[in-house]
Amino acid sequence: MSVGIRGDLERLYREQGDRLWRAVFLYSGDREIAGDAVAEAFAQALRRGEAIRSVDRWVWAVAFRVAAGLLKERRRVVPLPQSGSYEPTAEMAEVTEALRKLPPKQRGAIVLRYYADCSLKETAAILDSTAAAVGVHLTRARRRLRTLLEESE
Repeated sequence: MSVGIRGDLERLYREQGDRLWRAVFLYSGDREIAGDAVAEAFAQALRRGEAIRSVDRWVWAVAFRVAAGLLKERRRVVPLPQSGSYEPTAEMAEVTEALRKLPPKQRGAIVLRYYADCSLKETAAILDSTAAAVGVHLTRARRRLRTLLEESE
């Protein structure tokens, strides 16, 4: 494997590893799934090597696909633990709780678009959807989140 891909992966891990973990955690609601999905994405990237054109987006996409697969296997989202190294603020816990009440496609669209700053096209690629469908998911998710967060006040 060339030094280039290893260097890109090391840079990505240092610069975005925590952010990627948090995004997958917000999507899945499960610390274990987030850790497993991120680790698997980097492991797959190492195996694929130079075949990857855009390392950053590829790793993000794979991490979300792995998380989606793990969620599908479990058929449920595990409640958010109250302890750990990534303790959310009270506001973040409230948003995370509201996100868990959204369907997976809406939750993924919100996290990727607004937390990970992906474009509609990138979000669609990661969620294996279309940009138009992502737009619909975002509209519905924003409406539902607004209701959920207003109810919690």
